[in-house]
Order: sequence, then C-alpha cells, then structure tokens
Amino acid sequence: MANYGVIDLGSNSVRLVIFDVKDGISKKKPITCKDFRSIINDKVMAGLSAYVEAGEFTQEGIARAVGVLSGHLKRARYFNCVRTDIFATAVLRNCTNSRKAIRAIEEAIGAPVNLLSARDEAHLSFTGASCDRTIEKGTVVDLGGGSTELIRVEEGRDFDDVSIGQGSLSSYAGYVEFVMPQADEVEAIERAFLDQVAKTPVDLKKYRAETLYGVGGSARAAAKLYAQMTGESCRPKTLTPEHFDALLDLLENNPSKFAHLAARAVPERIHTVGPGCVILSTLMQKLDARKLEICKRGVREGYLIERMLGNAPCSRVKAQ
Repeated sequence: MANYGVIDLGSNSVRLVIFDVKDGISKKKPITCKDFRSIINDKVMAGLSAYVEAGEFTQEGIARAVGVLSGHLKRARYFNCVRTDIFATAVLRNCTNSRKAIRAIEEAIGAPVNLLSARDEAHLSFTGASCDRTIEKGTVVDLGGGSTELIRVEEGRDFDDVSIGQGSLSSYAGYVEFVMPQADEVEAIERAFLDQVAKTPVDLKKYRAETLYGVGGSARAAAKLYAQMTGESCRPKTLTPEHFDALLDLLENNPSKFAHLAARAVPERIHTVGPGCVILSTLMQKLDARKLEICKRGVREGYLIERMLGNAPCSRVKAQ
C-alpha cells in the first residue's frame, strides 16, 4: 500500500485527501474505488472566491491560500506520501491575474500548483463520479463555490462540457446580505444564474436528461439537509424536484428553522447551502430532470485515477 496526497484548491474550500492505494494496480484495466480508500479528508473553508476584487485575486487571498496549503502539505508529509499534488479550479482559473497569483503561491509554498482547465475539471469529475457506479447516460453536475460544470454523458463516455460562471459561494457573496437568503434574494440568485446560463456559448438542450449526477459538496449538503429536515438517519441517495421544493419552501416560509437545521446538518456550509439548493433546483427545472443522484466521489478521485495512478500528463491551462 502507498499513500498519495491530493489537495483541491477550490473557490469555497481547500481540501487535503490522503488516499491509501493498493499495490500492483494494473493500468490495463479501469481503476475503481476498490483500488483505493481515503484515510484522511481534511477540509478548510477558506472562502477564496471572496478574495477576488474587480476580477483580481488579492494579496490577502494569496496569503490565505498559502497559509492553508502550507498546513496541508505539512500534514501530507506526516503520512509519507509518495506524491502530493495540488490542483486549482475556478477561483484561480477565472481571475485576471491568475499567472501572477499562482507564481506567488508556488514560490511561497515551494510546490507547483496545477491549474485545471474547465474541460479537465469536468472530465475528472466524471471519472471520479463513475469509479463506483456505471454512468451510461445523463448529465453530471459539479456545483462548486465559484462555478457550475455540466458534463454530457452518452454510452458511458463524457463528451461535451460547459462551465456556468456562478456557484454556491459566489451566489452568497453577490446576493445575500446576512446568513440565509430572503425571498427576494432567492429570486435574485435564480435570475442571475439563468442569466449566466443564457450567456453560455452552447445550447443546453443537449444536457437535458432524466437523471443528473450531483458531484461536489453542495449536492451532498442538500441531501444532508433534507435528511435533517425529515428526520431520516441517512442522507438520501437521490433528490427530486419535489425534495428541492420542500427545502426552498422551508427557506422562504421559515428561514429560522432552515438555518437551525443547516447548522446541525452542514455547519461549515450554513451560508452556501441555501444558494446551492436554489441553483440545483433551477438546473433540474431547466434540464427537465426527474432525479439527482448524489455522488460520493468526484474531481479529487478523478485526479488520483488519471493524473497520478494513470501517469497521464498534468496539463496546465495558460494562466492570465
């Protein structure tokens, strides 16, 4: 067995996952979740998208990222990882000074930061989501803090992807005054998201599917919150439009109860779970979906499988 460290530098959280990988994995057959297990899953809610001002990632944001990454790298060394990789997504990909910000972070921590393109992020999310299940047809939805990625799946392969420039944390930062969004703020988040959808360069009709596959913390948070609301002992594996209607009705009619339930179910996401539910509900309506399957695994597992265990080259997008 060997340990591999993956650090996901996201818009909302910066997460270190230490994977314990079986010896003798063959590259001639697909790597599945049976070939590895996570032994450490350490998340810091850094809120890095809040450090983007006028399109630039600020010095304060760089300092915040450096502090969190340094701690994660120290923990990874404790586990004697044979390899530890850092990858970044929308928060650094979309800022106007990404090249400068990444260079400053790399110099401070003494390690490279791999900036994933939107296409790479989408593909790796599909790879991770499908390592414990067969996804033959549908749309994978990766709702992050700063963006929402859609991946079209046909005959077990991912083809098209689109990145919508709004996520759960950016929705909170842009449209919510206090902790819980009020009714008018919910409407503002939905309108803004639909405006972002309208700006996408592709026709979303080809992403319409009866089944969506939810990747990322926002989808899992919605399932945990629904379980808390209904008194279920385990989060549901699937959410429907009716489930989201119930959650959003509670948010609108009893925001205090919604907040208390969120504080118990997902305390680290208490401010973003509401906006996340709005976006997921809006997407289900837009894509005529009848169910959202909650995926346990995603981009970090996909990165491990393809970029580390598969020895695929770690492509870097051109930073600005």
